[in-house]
Amino acid sequence: MRRIAWFAFACAPLALTAATRPMLPQGAEAWQDVTPRDGLAGWHRTGGTATFAVEQGELIGRAVAGSPNSWLVSDAEYGDFILEYEAKSPTLNSGVMIRGQSRPDYRNGVVHGYQAEIDPTKRGWSGGIYDEQRRQWLYTLSRNDAARRAFRAGDWNRYRVEAVGNRIRTFVNGVPAADIVDDTDARGFIAFQVHSVSDAEAVAKPEVRFRKVRVVTEGAARQVLPATPLEQQGWLANRLSDAERRAGWRLLWDGSTSSGWRGVKGGGFPANGWSMQDGMLRVQGAGGDIATARDYGDFELSVDFRLTPGANSGIKYFPDSAALAKGETIGPEYQLLDDARHPDAKMGRDGNRTLASLYDLIPARNLSDPDSPGKRINPPGEWNRAVIVARGGHVEHWLNGFKVVEYERGSPAFGALVDQSKFAGRAGFGSAKRGPIVLQEHGDRVDFRSIKIREL
Repeated sequence: MRRIAWFAFACAPLALTAATRPMLPQGAEAWQDVTPRDGLAGWHRTGGTATFAVEQGELIGRAVAGSPNSWLVSDAEYGDFILEYEAKSPTLNSGVMIRGQSRPDYRNGVVHGYQAEIDPTKRGWSGGIYDEQRRQWLYTLSRNDAARRAFRAGDWNRYRVEAVGNRIRTFVNGVPAADIVDDTDARGFIAFQVHSVSDAEAVAKPEVRFRKVRVVTEGAARQVLPATPLEQQGWLANRLSDAERRAGWRLLWDGSTSSGWRGVKGGGFPANGWSMQDGMLRVQGAGGDIATARDYGDFELSVDFRLTPGANSGIKYFPDSAALAKGETIGPEYQLLDDARHPDAKMGRDGNRTLASLYDLIPARNLSDPDSPGKRINPPGEWNRAVIVARGGHVEHWLNGFKVVEYERGSPAFGALVDQSKFAGRAGFGSAKRGPIVLQEHGDRVDFRSIKIREL
């Protein structure tokens, strides 16, 4: 993957030395040892049938064939806190729930919420933040090579999780791994996971071990570690965190008005087809495409979108200026599509009209995790995140934290793809140096929010 400026943190070690750590009080009044003991008092099991036992001061979770995910859940709930623990897993995927949730009104009480990942596979996303049974990945390690290298499969690894206010940070063996802001859950339980396994995997008797578990709640905000260069991922609807602003992000849509947008077919914002309600920019019906009032060259764009069953839309960039002047948007497109229900998914070539593809040119594939080629898609009715990174001729499409498309505008390979597409014969397709961001109206209902951009 081509590195751009904000990827710099992945190339340099970020471990915090003793000189950079704040002085943390170590007395019993600050830290509580919450390591599960014999009898598991203060904890309870839920979910599947995996076993939990304490041996020589270590909590051992052993996977069982045919069992769904199993959890050892704290009886206590926590709001703002800092959690530290050591974990060892040679092969078994696992994790620790942070502000975990389990409610009868949500999927029959399934454990869900923030999870600090334990990933001993080649992918190596230990320390990433996964939204269990909800939005999936909130912070992958696909852009954080330093943290990927920090985890030692089969050895003890020291985790630190800071959950203070709406910010959650993770560290693995002293290396910053993840940093998010999100206001979905303000408090909840801590839980240790034993992941489900197949019958074949169960033969090896996979297990995960935890020890030296401690938590601090009093004055947690004063004990967070210093800021690091790690990129923060924001999940606040139509809002930016202070860290995002410092990183150059700005909102393209303010969450309530049409300011900064215009109709492609006319000077003003469409009177029909587009609406703004409940913090969502909604397209439904014939209103035509809309475009930003400003043009952009090198940029990173992030858009949260929610499809309805069978919906079709798209995000276009670097459109042809001559066509745009005539009310048409002809340019590269990040396809938005319900692959399971819309017939366009089976058209084109090799799936190049499916969700997150470069429309009619390059099919979306999971490039961040080659061992799992399928895309990570939240179904219609749930939110997904599209990211487009364009710098020079290099362009990337990302879907829910996974890179799915990568290409070079203007290259011979790109030209050959254009010649085989519906855009054949359009001179200079995708070659504009600058242009507006366009949201497509295709007659179907699609919701957008948290539309933000930074120029690179």
